[in-house]
Amino acid sequence: MTRSQRKRDHIQYALSTGQSRKTGLDDVEFVHQSLPDTAVKDISMQTEIGGLVFSSPIFINAMTGGGGSATEEINRQLALAAKETGMAIAVGSQMAAIKNPEERQSFAVVRKCYPDGIILANLGSEATVEQAEAAVEMIEANALQIHLNVIQELTMPEGDRSFKGALERIGRIADKLTVPVIVKETGFGLGKEAAKKLAELPVAAIDVSGFGGTNFAAVENERRQRTLSYFNSWGIPTAAAIVECKAAAKHMDIIASGGIQHSLDAAKALALGARAVGMAGLLLNVLMDSGPEALITEISALHDDLKMIMCAVGAREVADLHNAPLIIKGDTYHRLNVRGCHPAAFSQRS
Repeated sequence: MTRSQRKRDHIQYALSTGQSRKTGLDDVEFVHQSLPDTAVKDISMQTEIGGLVFSSPIFINAMTGGGGSATEEINRQLALAAKETGMAIAVGSQMAAIKNPEERQSFAVVRKCYPDGIILANLGSEATVEQAEAAVEMIEANALQIHLNVIQELTMPEGDRSFKGALERIGRIADKLTVPVIVKETGFGLGKEAAKKLAELPVAAIDVSGFGGTNFAAVENERRQRTLSYFNSWGIPTAAAIVECKAAAKHMDIIASGGIQHSLDAAKALALGARAVGMAGLLLNVLMDSGPEALITEISALHDDLKMIMCAVGAREVADLHNAPLIIKGDTYHRLNVRGCHPAAFSQRS
């Protein structure tokens, strides 16, 4: 099977397998504030990641590219929606285009459609410095995501079976590139052990990409003759991953992704410690089911709803959400407690 066909299969199976809603965010509640002293018109959505100013904390996270005209058209429509709504956008892994220049246009179309936007390049941790520089140049990227996908690769029939040297390669890329480097998981959650290691490198941000969204083990198992079913439930839920990474890498910007389905999810993720929230599966479903205009409408509604929630809890800007009191309960409370992350402390913030 060609890499291009595999990229198209990933889109198909990502849509068909859906999202599990096991992010842990349903275990998180805002404490109601009767005197928030805020007004919706005064809410600022601006946030900063790695020195880049985002006009919205919500952005379109990495999805696709490298699958010929089919993924080029998806990226074109995503880029136009990002431009219309003024949000940042990340492309999928560009290794396909680095190895096959014919696939370059499926990524370059994003910059062509969105000349002034914040666009994030994307490569796996197997990349060299030269490949990272090529990925950034390809789309005139403002930052580079380096994705970690051990479980996906192990489940993938033709995937990698060795992950030695990844940390050293990430360090070299972060040291050499002139744009910020963001290290992200691919739906299995970054925990405090990995965050501590990354905190020692010149990495600008961590995208936790927690369990509960698109499940790439389930996607790859759809492509296997003998399924590795034990990987379908493997990972750190998004809510717990945010708290773990923030506790282990206090000076680093945290990005939340993995099963974010609406503005309340986004607000909770930001309140747990993230500075931005990446969305992929929900937006792809809207685009494929209802078209680009519906996607623009959905994104605008996400922004409006987030402002309403921020007003309700007294947060005039995104950073204020980090002080909003939260109740953490259920499995997420237990997980964070046994991991030494003191979930009860969130209820005492003000």
